[in-house]
Amino acid sequence: MQVAERRGVEPGPRPARPAAACGSVSGSGSENGEKRKNRRRRRRGGRRRGKKTNEPPPFLPPEVTLKLVNPTQYRFEHLATQLKWRLQEGRGEAVYQIGVEDNGLMVGLTEEDMKASLKTLRRMAEKVGADITLLREREVDYESDRSRRKIAEVLVRKVPDDQQFLDLRVAVLGNVDSGKSTLLGVLTQGELDNGRGRARLNLFRHLHEIQTGRTSSISFEILGFNSKGEVVNYSESRTAEEICESSSKMITFIDLAGHYKYLKTTIFGLTSYCPDFAMLVVGANTGIAGTTREHLGLAMALKVPIFIVVSKVDLCSSSTVEKTVRQLERVLKQPGCNKVPMLVTSPDDAVTAAQQFAQSASITPIFTISSVSGENLDLLKVFFNILPPLSNSKEQEELMQQLTEFQVDEIYSVPDVGTVVGGTLGDRLVVGPTDEGKFLRLKVCSMQRNRSACRVLRAGQAATLALGNFDRSLLRKGMVMVSPKMNPTICWQFEAAIVLLFHAKTFRRGFQVTVHVGNVRQTATVECLLGKVRPSEPSQRLIAIRILNLNVNLILSPLYL
Repeated sequence: MQVAERRGVEPGPRPARPAAACGSVSGSGSENGEKRKNRRRRRRGGRRRGKKTNEPPPFLPPEVTLKLVNPTQYRFEHLATQLKWRLQEGRGEAVYQIGVEDNGLMVGLTEEDMKASLKTLRRMAEKVGADITLLREREVDYESDRSRRKIAEVLVRKVPDDQQFLDLRVAVLGNVDSGKSTLLGVLTQGELDNGRGRARLNLFRHLHEIQTGRTSSISFEILGFNSKGEVVNYSESRTAEEICESSSKMITFIDLAGHYKYLKTTIFGLTSYCPDFAMLVVGANTGIAGTTREHLGLAMALKVPIFIVVSKVDLCSSSTVEKTVRQLERVLKQPGCNKVPMLVTSPDDAVTAAQQFAQSASITPIFTISSVSGENLDLLKVFFNILPPLSNSKEQEELMQQLTEFQVDEIYSVPDVGTVVGGTLGDRLVVGPTDEGKFLRLKVCSMQRNRSACRVLRAGQAATLALGNFDRSLLRKGMVMVSPKMNPTICWQFEAAIVLLFHAKTFRRGFQVTVHVGNVRQTATVECLLGKVRPSEPSQRLIAIRILNLNVNLILSPLYL
């Protein structure tokens, strides 16, 4: 049995938008006085309506603008400042909707006004060091107006600056032989698969993985997007460093094992690396089979937003694909899931899915793709390109003010470098706990992020640290490197509230479990239990768990438990 708990700071509410960013944006100097009065009334009305809400929305909505035609210099500077604020809040990304009123009414613009508005927005982006990408454009029909009017949705993204690109981590889940590694190979290498698993060979880390075609360890792959929304992968870049230098946004895929005997490794990847999203891959020819339900339950228990990719559609008829999709929809709509499935069949659907997926935890996009024929792979890339982060700049700044903490997830020995540790975030730190429950001092010599050297690490980023001549035998997975000012303490017993996902026996006192707390994985036994927990009673219970091996300790702090 596995008792899983996710470590990390959950995304909190977003700050309210300042008054400068509210209301429509108009730069036209040819409006009469009556139109201006009406617009002021609508703007005041929109602000009054906004005060009724108790909490700000969890996701910064797209900026609604009517038109940006010939603004004055003062107005242009104001718009550029507003764009700069939105880019900071969106961690380098912002979406503008042109031709839409404050109340959401799609008025539309003529062809001439639309070109002028896009030109103004491009000038604003250049002023703040960003590029724009037209996501979608649609016509608005009114019976009273015979002229063709359009509305446009534009993505504004910062040009990469000193490796401070937007980085999103996506955990890849799914049953064995569902095509997870093959899909990642196609996305990151830029070449389609030959139908026999050629695309996945570059992802495997061990010989037995190549021989069996099954992932048994955790591997990482990167997919970049530049400021114009174009894909940056190994098809045009030879090294990961070149991909990082050319990308404004980076998707880091965490390829996890699908076989049931590697379930502990999969849980370790979910709890240790704190992914932003989870991608559940389901084979169209097999449907929901093997560990698919377990992986779905783990992602939901850890509150990781999940979307689904149905692979291998080239092997099945359309009726078989539809049957698999309907099976997924039934599972997602069950009371235990309460999800709203959304099938993505067009680029417009992909844009809508990316925006709604970040706004609502109940939305679950479903893609049907083929790694051999390339069917609908472009829709998945559009989705990754637009997918916004779950946290804003203010939350990142609050995390940066806290004391340093680095999880040790991997340990290496590199010639001429010494001991190297990898994990999720130099100065002088302490590492531990050791077998005696102590913390040892060490010094960080250099750092690398996504296989390229870096000078600064921010909260939530994964990296490798070179520790020089520090003795590797003193390190192990599950340790943490923290600031000496934190004064860390250790424990071998703690209380926890658990939810029994699936197990055949009764959960009782003396029961032995494997506890996953962040990057710590430890055997433990239940000391006491407030009531019995049975599989037919999916309720939360408070228990006291005692670690079996007293030489391996857990760090106790509100962040962990």
